[in-house]
Amino acid sequence: YIALDGIRDPGNLGTIIRLADWFGVRDVICSMDTVDVYNPKTIASTMGSIARVRVHYVDLATTLSRCPVPVYGTFLNGENIYEKKLPMGAVMVIGNEAHGISPAIEAVCRERVTIPRFGDSRTESLNAAMATAILLGLWRR
Repeated sequence: YIALDGIRDPGNLGTIIRLADWFGVRDVICSMDTVDVYNPKTIASTMGSIARVRVHYVDLATTLSRCPVPVYGTFLNGENIYEKKLPMGAVMVIGNEAHGISPAIEAVCRERVTIPRFGDSRTESLNAAMATAILLGLWRR
């Protein structure tokens, strides 16, 4: 599963839904403050994948705290994702573009992972959809 915590950009949400479809993820779980899946920009960005991926808006902290599979949070200071053994049954949490994962959701993440930076240290972060693409590719590997 992919869980989205406060994603605000409709293009990012649509692209993440399209990525979920590409990588065989059938459900995307969104916090209540994630952008509306029916935003026209979101719909356009899915390129039709909205018809094949289920999007759920839930109380994310409660849902993840009851989750029977590991919950992986994506953080700038997590463990190197390239060095982790990743299970197929898991939830990957992607945080808000500007603020990352909220404290309430961070509290329920059982694992902390990061995509290590190899380039210039002035690069602040990755776009949420781009990070999702990298992480899904690594998970499926």
